[in-house]
Amino acid sequence: MQTNKPELFTCLSPALLNLYEAEKSIVVIIDVLRATSTIATALYNGAKAVIPVDSVAECIRIGKQIDSITAGERDGQIAEGLNYGNSPFEYPREFIEGKTLVLTTTNGTRLLQMALDKNAKGIITGSFPNLSAVCDYLVAQNQNVILGCAAWKSRVNIEDTLFAGAIISRIGKHFSINCDSSQMAASMYKDAKEDLFAFMKSKNASHYQRLSGYGLEEDIRFCLTADNANVLVIYKDGKLAI
Repeated sequence: MQTNKPELFTCLSPALLNLYEAEKSIVVIIDVLRATSTIATALYNGAKAVIPVDSVAECIRIGKQIDSITAGERDGQIAEGLNYGNSPFEYPREFIEGKTLVLTTTNGTRLLQMALDKNAKGIITGSFPNLSAVCDYLVAQNQNVILGCAAWKSRVNIEDTLFAGAIISRIGKHFSINCDSSQMAASMYKDAKEDLFAFMKSKNASHYQRLSGYGLEEDIRFCLTADNANVLVIYKDGKLAI
């Protein structure tokens, strides 16, 4: 059957991005725990912009050039040489409003750079905190979409796959989906949606274990909550902004 609907694909790992036509698609960068959740939260709370960079050295270099907050994590903890980490709770309005955040993370900022290198038609960031804004934008744009999961050091993870499934469950009918990874994500989300936190815990999700080992269960719960920082985050001219 012929369809004029745009196509939607789910890329479960940055290692698979070369299999998709990013140059013809809007790429949604998904790093639920915690980069894209923290980016949405900082911008929702009034940050002027977030500058994503893929190395700690670059983060420090830009921080010296412009008046900004330099932040980032490696393996779930504040990166050496930086003052702030990757928790959404570190960026309340009274701290971040009107400021620029330069951020580097283990997975999310790396995937964003890869999408840039592949000349993605457009780039936005997605997380449960801004789920509705992402869905509304993708439907309105009526373009091909790649749901890009940042994963964990290129290994597929549960939480980014769940977010892809959440998008598909909401707006999949607007797209032509001939993609097994999208079907898998939608199926997993259907099983998990009543309580995402309990699902992550019951499956011994690696990132759940990693962050809860640092006492960050509150971060996990926040990052799995829909629409608590519901802003559309678009990448343009080296910055993420709303």
